[in-house]
Amino acid sequence: MSRPSDTPGSERTARPAGAPRTGGMSRPSQPRSGSPRPSSQDRAGRSASGTRPGAAPKASTPRASAPHGSAPKASTPRASAPNGSAPSGPRPSRPTVPTGLASSAARFQRRAQDVRRRPLRLLLWSGGTLVVLGLLIWLVAFSPVLAVRTVEVVGVPASEVAPIRALARVPLGEPLARVDQDLVAARVAERATVADVSIERSWPSTLVIHASPRVPFLVVKNPQGQLKVVDAEGVAYAQVTTAPAGVPTVNAASEAALSRDALGAAVSVVKVLPAGLQHRVSNVTVSSANLVTLKLGKTTVVWGGNNDPERKLAIMTALLRSAPKVIDVSAPDTPVTR
Repeated sequence: MSRPSDTPGSERTARPAGAPRTGGMSRPSQPRSGSPRPSSQDRAGRSASGTRPGAAPKASTPRASAPHGSAPKASTPRASAPNGSAPSGPRPSRPTVPTGLASSAARFQRRAQDVRRRPLRLLLWSGGTLVVLGLLIWLVAFSPVLAVRTVEVVGVPASEVAPIRALARVPLGEPLARVDQDLVAARVAERATVADVSIERSWPSTLVIHASPRVPFLVVKNPQGQLKVVDAEGVAYAQVTTAPAGVPTVNAASEAALSRDALGAAVSVVKVLPAGLQHRVSNVTVSSANLVTLKLGKTTVVWGGNNDPERKLAIMTALLRSAPKVIDVSAPDTPVTR
């Protein structure tokens, strides 16, 4: 809906108030209060000059020139702020996340750096491990921190502790890890009264010698009348003046009867005899490893060696019923009585 333009030379007919509009949709003119309506010539002149007719020309304010040698002061634009709020500063920029080819290149670069650093990390880790291992070896095997300070002997009577400790010859101050356990055990085993021995390291500074004493099984009397204590393995390990209580006595007919095999044969006879026959045995004589005789009341039994003891006992028990003077079971397949 445009208003008809006024051109020079055209005249507008004033329409009385209250008269209907004719010839288009032109808006009725309303006179402005205090100022006459400009004519079409005045409007044309205003459009040409850019000023409104009747308006005073705007006086131009001369700018003050800046002194020579100084830059003109730049005008700072004023930021508009919403009503009732203070002007806000510049918004912080968000970090850009690389995507696409840039992201792939960054990942490839990181992986390449990891690959280049991997040998260095491996070298540092290996070096640190070797240093720690070396320190542990030195601490355990060479330093005086874990050296032998005490030697304990357990499992034997108090009278045997000092001789065993002296026989072991463990040097104090030697690193506990470097003590030769087999060598110490072999030294202690040389003592006749010890049946078994084992060595234990008790950290940080104690060597423990576990020794088992021999237990008397019988006493053998040699041709010179001396008494020797024999254990269940047939080992003569101590000389005594009086036989221990409850230990049977065996006579050795010769020095050959004191061998371990001969004493083992005497032990086999004593072991196999039941309690009902042991109190009837008055004498056991060992001549050799293959000849052991015993006296049961008035009967002499030729036992022989230590072979087939159970079978020999059964044959001897059956033949004792006839009360012979001699029973020979040295060859159990062909026993003999006289």
